[in-house]
Amino acid sequence: MMRWPQSLRARLTLWYTLVLGLPLVAFAGASFLVLDRALLHRSDAFLQETLGAFTTELGSEQQEEGTTAAAIAASLHDVQFTDVRLAIFDSLGRLVAAGKVDTTAGYALAHPVDLARVGTELRERVDGSRNFFTVGSGERGYRVAAEPVMIFGKRHLVAAAYPLHHDKETMEAVATAYVIAIPLLLMFAAAGGYFLASRSLSPVAAMSARAAEISSTNLNERLPVGQRHDELSALAEVVNSLLERLEQAFAHQRRFMADASHELRTPVAVLRTEADVTLSRATRTEAEYRDSVSVMRDSAQRLGRIVDDLFLLARADAGHLPLRRESLYLEDVVDEAARAVRTLAHERGVRIQLLPLNDSPFDGDADLLGRVLLNLLDNAIKHSPSGGTVTLALTRASHEYHITVTDEGPGIALEAQPHVFDRFFRADKARTREEGNATTGAGLGLAIGRWIAEAHGGRLDLVRSDTNGTEIRLALPTSGPGPSDADLLGAPPEERSSLVPTS
Repeated sequence: MMRWPQSLRARLTLWYTLVLGLPLVAFAGASFLVLDRALLHRSDAFLQETLGAFTTELGSEQQEEGTTAAAIAASLHDVQFTDVRLAIFDSLGRLVAAGKVDTTAGYALAHPVDLARVGTELRERVDGSRNFFTVGSGERGYRVAAEPVMIFGKRHLVAAAYPLHHDKETMEAVATAYVIAIPLLLMFAAAGGYFLASRSLSPVAAMSARAAEISSTNLNERLPVGQRHDELSALAEVVNSLLERLEQAFAHQRRFMADASHELRTPVAVLRTEADVTLSRATRTEAEYRDSVSVMRDSAQRLGRIVDDLFLLARADAGHLPLRRESLYLEDVVDEAARAVRTLAHERGVRIQLLPLNDSPFDGDADLLGRVLLNLLDNAIKHSPSGGTVTLALTRASHEYHITVTDEGPGIALEAQPHVFDRFFRADKARTREEGNATTGAGLGLAIGRWIAEAHGGRLDLVRSDTNGTEIRLALPTSGPGPSDADLLGAPPEERSSLVPTS
């Protein structure tokens, strides 16, 4: 069984040949039929003229001759046409007289018309009008025209028979020409189609060869676009854009792995070094062992926090970290976060100021939202000077909740501000990492916080950072329309409770 070609060039060539060949064959068939009908009409027209000339001559001979036989004989002698056989039949279709065939009509001599069959056809077609019909077939076919005439008051039938041999030869010649010409044209069309397909698909071959050479080690390579602005060029540009995104993703992944390795190396090195130092002496006091184990515990805690953050980001990037949405109040989440960092703030001599809170119902993951606030508060406490204040506020503006954390630190350098939400980015890379903090200190807190905000349909923005301090805002969408804080502050005290939304 013939299989459909797998090559695109072959399929395009085959389709091109079929699209051209089918209409061509249909045109050849239609033109063949039209030509056959045209030749038949030409034969009928010739026979009609022949009958007209013979009946005119027969009418003239009736005036000169005295008998029917003499008039018919004279007319048949005077009117003769090449390849045309004239005959006269009585009203019952019996042959009365037949003219002689022109000596130049070789076909008529070799295959004479069957006049008996013509008479039989005439008996069946007696209707008083001119008739055209065909007797015989193939090489022995004749076209016959007959019409009634009156000879000395008696009804006769005059018939003229014309051989169809010449028309048959013409049709055979045309058919032969079609049989030879159509395959040749289709062959030329197939060759031209294959050439055009090969030339049109040559950019695809070049792109395929280049794409086969591209791997993870040379993602900077691009497919050739070419000078033509066509669909293939557009495809090459789309693929190049994809390669560019893949290159950026691979670079980001490599940078992520390098940064993660760097961050993990420090606590691992501390653990190994502390263990080596502890084991280097045969005897130690209990206090020394406790100090050593305490150092290793802190390093293990830091290592665990880094691994947890990396695992969280990996699951988030893969889309395998669904939010545990539940009905909650944001003021409870904010209050719990402020309570959790009070000890750390007291150790650093920083005061936590929590502005008055209003009821703020929300649907979200309380654990993840609390983690964002802990990261923001931890950063604010670490960057605030001793005696400074970290302000935590929850407000409502239009259709958003705004949770802002403001410190009084020296601010973030202007060139570093666009990168504060990047993974493993630290504005002060030389800052000593202190153990016991709520976050890793590896530059992952703000990156995780932005992801959590976006997962809740909100955003995490750096509002300002200058010498007077830094303000970061967590914006979350409200579940429905409600009064803003401006409305609450502008309302009388006895009406404020009615403006506060409830769950």
